[in-house]
Amino acid sequence: MKHYIILVGLLAGSLLSYSQKQITVEDIYSKGTFRSKSVYGINWMNDGSYYSALKNNNIVKYDVTKGEQVETILDASSLGTDIKISSYEFSSDEKYILLLSDRQSIFRRSYTAIFYLYNRETKSLQKLDKDRIAYATVSPDGTKVAYTKNNDLYYVNLADMQTVQVTNDGKRNSIINGSTDWVYEEELGFTKAFFWSPDSKKLAYYRFDETDVPEYTLQKWNQGATYPENFTYKYPKAGEKNSVIQILVYNLEAKKKTTIDIGTEKDIYIPRINWTFDTNVLSVRRMNRLQNQLDVLHADAGTGKTTLILQDKSDTYVDLELTDDLTYLNDGKHILLASEKSGYKHLYLYTIEGKLVRQVTTGDWEVSTFVGIDQKSKKKTIYFTSKEESPLETYFYSIDLSGKNKRKLSAHTGSNRVNMSNDFSYYINYFSNSTTPNTVELYATKGNKMVKELENNAKLKDVAKEYGLVTKEFYTFKNEVGDNLNGYMLKPANFDPTKKYPVLMFQYSGPGSQQVSNSWSASNNYWHQMLVQKGYIISVVDGRGTGGRGEKFKKQTYHNLGRMEVEDQIASAKYLGSLGYVNAARIGIWGWSYGGYISSLALEEGADVFAMAIAVAPVSSWRYYDTIYTERFLSTPQDNPQGYDNNSPATHAAKMKGKFLLVHGTGDDNVHFQNAVVLQDALISAGVQFESFYYPDRAHGIYRNNARPHLYNMMTQFVLDNL
Repeated sequence: MKHYIILVGLLAGSLLSYSQKQITVEDIYSKGTFRSKSVYGINWMNDGSYYSALKNNNIVKYDVTKGEQVETILDASSLGTDIKISSYEFSSDEKYILLLSDRQSIFRRSYTAIFYLYNRETKSLQKLDKDRIAYATVSPDGTKVAYTKNNDLYYVNLADMQTVQVTNDGKRNSIINGSTDWVYEEELGFTKAFFWSPDSKKLAYYRFDETDVPEYTLQKWNQGATYPENFTYKYPKAGEKNSVIQILVYNLEAKKKTTIDIGTEKDIYIPRINWTFDTNVLSVRRMNRLQNQLDVLHADAGTGKTTLILQDKSDTYVDLELTDDLTYLNDGKHILLASEKSGYKHLYLYTIEGKLVRQVTTGDWEVSTFVGIDQKSKKKTIYFTSKEESPLETYFYSIDLSGKNKRKLSAHTGSNRVNMSNDFSYYINYFSNSTTPNTVELYATKGNKMVKELENNAKLKDVAKEYGLVTKEFYTFKNEVGDNLNGYMLKPANFDPTKKYPVLMFQYSGPGSQQVSNSWSASNNYWHQMLVQKGYIISVVDGRGTGGRGEKFKKQTYHNLGRMEVEDQIASAKYLGSLGYVNAARIGIWGWSYGGYISSLALEEGADVFAMAIAVAPVSSWRYYDTIYTERFLSTPQDNPQGYDNNSPATHAAKMKGKFLLVHGTGDDNVHFQNAVVLQDALISAGVQFESFYYPDRAHGIYRNNARPHLYNMMTQFVLDNL
């Protein structure tokens, strides 16, 4: 009987293996086998009963109450020209639609495009400018459109289509008006740097003087060219000069520019500006270079004079995301903003003069996202998402401005993201968890009732079953200093606890990041699932410095990036090696960008623990990375040289023993190829054998022209050969 049971078990295992489709890299990165569907391009309309979205290159109108399509607002095929709509924007009266097409990227977020203006009444189409332009934005009164071109700011009057050039000193690698320089784009997360006043009579804008910022040159190895092309741009590395910033206001009627007084210290950042409800008052957020003090200034748009209203200070750094969560109430008397002063990110109410009224949300948990405040409701209802129930999950809540009547609105366990209508009557919930791919649902806020399921990715669910995708198994363990760390594993479908499995660990580890969550993961997860099919266990752990667990946990890596993160990944490997079903001699680690930095350092500092590592586009020394990101966590290299050098993979090259694969794109404008060159040189000097590969002209994401599948096929073989 025992032999019979074993035979049946073996047969069942072989049938499982036979029936389960095998994942290939091409399935993931070429064929779109695991492509997830969603609802994109949502624009809530003036009539709160409708929203619009892009569908098959058409702008389609939906009835919110039914979740059904009721009208095609614009059929692109009827325009008489071949336009592929990338995005669109309505004027305030919805008479005009601004269409963006032929978008060409510059860096991660910056672009140029062709913009068209469609008149819904006359059904006429007009190109906004004969040249490629950027960031076209309709004025609040719907009569003008502002945009940037060749580092200058313009606007066009829609009544007669006459163009006005606001600035005329724009020059590449020197002066930028109305858009951002490289480091603001990358680290402060925006490119459009001009803002219409509420009455459409003024334009506030940034002016960057990057003349003295050091330059970096990328060589472009254009196929067929006899000589490579040099692409030179301004990139301020840690400790070097930044752009000098000015904030100006242009009065359209008076044709007058006013410079805003942002202080005598010029070595600062202005991470955000926006208009208050007073059309003559501009809100300016000012941050010192070390980013441990955030000031909220109110500027008189006519005189440029500023008044300090609020100040947030930290012994480490003020998190950048706090600069976004600032809302002026339409009573003209109060400000709602976020702070980590309690040790967790929460919402606070202040008077317009800067006096604290109350802390609105409280507890040992983080507000994730401030969604909005319904100022027309009697109790001024605030909507937000938070980590209150678990750092691994995100839920949607409402609370009164008084701080009372907090209510959980999310119906599903896992990770929830929300897009609310302008009048807060409806919201679209994007939800997933470890067993459920992206699901999109439309809700009526009153009664919190679901109107319709808009997308459930039923096909992807079937594909997941067909390929036998395994589910995350969450776990916690204590690191060497007693902190509980969160992680998850992916185990083979026919997992046998009596066997010894090799383990590949994945991490990112950067400050405030989070990889371990109760959500449906994206592309790396499918590659991990492919390796699981080949007999590997995958493990992912968020160590010290990562997000979702409050300020103390996140900021303890301050001034010492790399040290605790690597210690925790080594502790994770030792924990895994202690499990009866893990082969402790076959544990590897990999990561990309910050994760590549940590995986490189882990193979050096944890040479007795890790058998192999893969580093894709890693930082090898923080001296080569940009000012805003690096100095936020390390201060300047002049003030903290040990923080820069003690945990550099180049410093510890001689310690490396395991198998190492180093990959980088030569066209990486973010983490420069210089990082790979310096690390390679250090390894060569130390006599360490390793493998390396570069991708010509590929940027930080290493894509285009088959690069992604090529990379993952190479990494797959490296894992199979060395783990």
